[in-house]
Amino acid sequence: MPVKVKPHQKFREIYQVTLEDGAQRLATRNLTPGRSVYGERLVKFKGVEYRVWDAFRSKLAGAIIKGVQNVPIEPGDKVLYLGAASGTTPSHVSDIVGETGHVYCVEFAQRSIRDLINNVAAYRTNISPFLEDARFPEKYAMFIPGKVDTIYCDVAQPEQAKLLADNADVLLKPSGWVMLAVKAQSIDVTMAPEAVYQQEARVLRKRGFDVKEIVALEPFDKAHAMIVAQKA
Repeated sequence: MPVKVKPHQKFREIYQVTLEDGAQRLATRNLTPGRSVYGERLVKFKGVEYRVWDAFRSKLAGAIIKGVQNVPIEPGDKVLYLGAASGTTPSHVSDIVGETGHVYCVEFAQRSIRDLINNVAAYRTNISPFLEDARFPEKYAMFIPGKVDTIYCDVAQPEQAKLLADNADVLLKPSGWVMLAVKAQSIDVTMAPEAVYQQEARVLRKRGFDVKEIVALEPFDKAHAMIVAQKA
């Protein structure tokens, strides 16, 4: 059977692909046709090229497949991405926000930022990479015009929710949204992952967020969850 693509029933600029063998995958419309970022498959449907989105490589894709109800990333949005690594998920976020949106990528590891610049940002005008430590938002805030709509945080730090809230204090617009990919093992290996998720959610509530949902990411990522919250 031929490949079929249809819009996701809930989220704008996210698509559902049915492959030749009937397997279902997520995808985004490729902002840079002909270019793959991390070896993902490119498929064409009705003259448009889409990038198959690997949920085992991207916690955001995993959260969508696991049924997250809120993905506060839409066309035209400005997104601050903390822990951008080499750009796998940021490239899909870049596809979603499109040419009228922008993704500000913060990454501390020099090798990762080099890959992000050479493989992704060089071809996408809506990505700005910063080699900075996400614990110190004042170091890159001056390079981000105005406030962002959403902050997406995927960092292997002990105080993940605090780091996210500190960035939100400086850079998030009123009533803006945050997505926090919690790595339980980076916070406390002795605690049950579920207890860690609740602990991080409490930190966000204390910092003025309304926590909308906590979605566990197994089988895509072990001992990880996605917390989605809105500034109250």
